[in-house]
Amino acid sequence: MNKTRVAITGLGVVSSIGIGWQEFWKNLLAGKSGISSVTAFDTSKHFTHNGGQVKDFSFEQYFSEENIKKYSRASEFALCATRLALEDSKIDTENKNTIIGTCIGTTLGSGQNTEIINEFLINKDIEIDNKIICQIPPHSTVTIIEELFYFNGPSIMFSTACSAGNYAIGYGFDLIKLGKADIMVVGGSDPFSRVAFTGFNQLSAVAPEKCQPFDKNRKGMMVAEGAGIVILEKLESALKRNARIYAEVLGYGLSCDAGHMTLPSVDGVENCMLKALNNSGVKKEDIDYISAHGTGTIANDRTECLAIKRVFGDRYKDIPVSSIKSMLGHAMGAASALEAVTCALAIFYDEIPPTINYETPDPECDIDCVPNKSRKHTINIALNNSYAFGGNNACLILKKYSE
Repeated sequence: MNKTRVAITGLGVVSSIGIGWQEFWKNLLAGKSGISSVTAFDTSKHFTHNGGQVKDFSFEQYFSEENIKKYSRASEFALCATRLALEDSKIDTENKNTIIGTCIGTTLGSGQNTEIINEFLINKDIEIDNKIICQIPPHSTVTIIEELFYFNGPSIMFSTACSAGNYAIGYGFDLIKLGKADIMVVGGSDPFSRVAFTGFNQLSAVAPEKCQPFDKNRKGMMVAEGAGIVILEKLESALKRNARIYAEVLGYGLSCDAGHMTLPSVDGVENCMLKALNNSGVKKEDIDYISAHGTGTIANDRTECLAIKRVFGDRYKDIPVSSIKSMLGHAMGAASALEAVTCALAIFYDEIPPTINYETPDPECDIDCVPNKSRKHTINIALNNSYAFGGNNACLILKKYSE
């Protein structure tokens, strides 16, 4: 049995409620909303006009000016979150004997560059950098991270949509357990996109003003953007260098239902949580907090609540379950990575962020959704749920570090 323990020792965040985990965490606990009117493009022909856009982001604050035009917004987010996470971890990246790999999840990623090219074809007056074309493949983000930080380990991109961040963290965890890497830079990044915004609008899945997970009168999700990065390393090396350990990764579960492109499956969600518990060697009774996928759509929230009831039985009302998408919006491939950051901080500080905008209880969603106000709560083990179109589900389990 592989007894290698994997620790989280660095966190990096770019989000609609803050850049850097400190600001992000402060605003999460305060229940601050990052939803605002969309200015990234014209939404006048859409049904809705709000989203979780990152409006106070400046790439040149983190990297030299000559790099500004080289990268897509997805890569800029990921690069900045990576730099913040590395600085937070205080890892010596100059040691060439240390194998450092990169594993990032996304929905569209640098593929958003096709929208820039389309704008160029319509409006010949705008300028376009040739490097933008080279970055259309989604994998360009991990390639750029490895290139810019001189990493020498595995480089992998997951494109499993809304669960991609958890997929990336789980795979990075495996690589360290298997001895394929000493350190893994893992997480997710996605930019605000016309394609995603238009697609979810056409599906009538976007709320007009605010996201209200688990509320009886919820009207849909909010398209958002951002990046969440965590640094994984062997617990042994983290202890040796006296690193701050936010949490340990115990394991994860995956499921691919392939039953319906957009509708979630209760069986698939249930199986994914059970696989995560079994893979981690954790009992149902051990879970102290669940970070919900909690998109705010009728079908998703109902399905997730029913699956939680199936897995945890009579105990389901005793487990706090909150959705930070009520504040951030849904950052697509970055969503579960940002939620993994949240779980690590919730474990480290024994505090749970709220589900804001909760007004009217829904009998079908009668969980403890930590409504509107954060809560002090001892958390030893947390479950991070993420589900995606096509039934690509991923659940991650984190634990408080103890000897």
